[in-house]
Amino acid sequence: MTQSGGTVDPGSAADRPRSWFGRLVDVRPGEGRALAWSWAYIFSLLAAYYVLRPIRDQMGVAGGLENLPWLFTATLVGMLALNVPFAWLVKTLPRARFVPLTYRFFAANILLFAGGLALASPENDVWIGRAFFVWLSVFNLFVVSVFWATIVDVFSTEQGKRLFGFIAAGATLGAIAGSAATAILARDVPTWALLVGAAVLLEVAVFSMRGLARLSDTLHRRPTAAASEAIGGSAFAGITRTLRSPYLLNIGLFLLLFSVTSTFLYFEQAGIAKASFPNRGAQTAFFATVDLLVNGLTLGVQFFLTGRIVRRIGVGPSLALLPAASILGFAALAISPTITAIVAFQVLRRAGNFAIARPIREVLFTVVPREDRYKAKTFLDTVVYRTGDQIGAWSFTGIAALGLGATAVAVAAVPLSLAWLFNSLWLGRQQAKRQATDGASFD
Repeated sequence: MTQSGGTVDPGSAADRPRSWFGRLVDVRPGEGRALAWSWAYIFSLLAAYYVLRPIRDQMGVAGGLENLPWLFTATLVGMLALNVPFAWLVKTLPRARFVPLTYRFFAANILLFAGGLALASPENDVWIGRAFFVWLSVFNLFVVSVFWATIVDVFSTEQGKRLFGFIAAGATLGAIAGSAATAILARDVPTWALLVGAAVLLEVAVFSMRGLARLSDTLHRRPTAAASEAIGGSAFAGITRTLRSPYLLNIGLFLLLFSVTSTFLYFEQAGIAKASFPNRGAQTAFFATVDLLVNGLTLGVQFFLTGRIVRRIGVGPSLALLPAASILGFAALAISPTITAIVAFQVLRRAGNFAIARPIREVLFTVVPREDRYKAKTFLDTVVYRTGDQIGAWSFTGIAALGLGATAVAVAAVPLSLAWLFNSLWLGRQQAKRQATDGASFD
């Protein structure tokens, strides 16, 4: 039924039978096109990254497992070096300009690496590989953080709870496409050609971001001028505002604990690949296959469970599911640190992060000021996250130097995961308080 003004009566729309898509995701009138552009945006980003990720993992192994902690250190330095110029772009330019500039900067880097690999001698491949390992470890956090900052800037908290899990499924499909392409092509296609394909996918992401930006005014809960203006503030605001906010500091703690424990598992997986597979192509295909398993499991959860879980139990308990699973997983590894157990735990843990923890974590940023969505969020997603990598990498190396094995690493991870669980529940309570007061500060 249509009212006299020509608008659709919301009540009549709700009374109609829901389509199969409406039963899959709770999308409301006016949200469909923005959801489609969001999917295209994150699909192309993750497809590009997962074309590159197995190449990075293989290069990390080829460069020597003993050098991985130093590569993680170099990654943290790279994160620190890029955060201030990125914050300056956010301060100076509107979103429609600084986001494409960020992605095209990284696309140009990819093309430089492709040229280097195509022209370099075999003796120089190892050094190019080490530089690429560091660069991609910076790239992936920056581009995905910018994506979610844009999404959080466009959708409200209520929309985020309904839609972020489904948007994350677009990331998973992109990851499946990218890892499948690399798994199929890695043995026969030169590495530089795969890199060129990834650069093209980044340009698709820019095109999709602009399509989403054109629709943001219809979804925005703030004044429409905000999306087309520079955010302003200080280039160092990401650091200073984080340090002044218990809420942001606890988001940082969430990321730190996740990253430390993830690094423990990453090193175990890298050791398994080096011991089990004889050549570089087989190692790359192995890493791509693991990624494919993770993303296949993730997709099923994102389609059918993520939105329902957060609506049923809330933000805090949803965030706590991953640390709770990690407590059980690391306890199992402490008892039986077998290859099968490590790989199975890695697949289940990463799927839980991508399907539930990551999209729900982004809901936390829907109740902070706009400046924090780009500056503090990027600082947390990059520098703080990679600091966790550092702690995890050097802790793993220290434990190994003491002659202790996987059991000691797993035992150390259990209390860290317990602290992470309590941190998740605290964040959920604070997010609910902020939402109830429309983002007012509780710091």
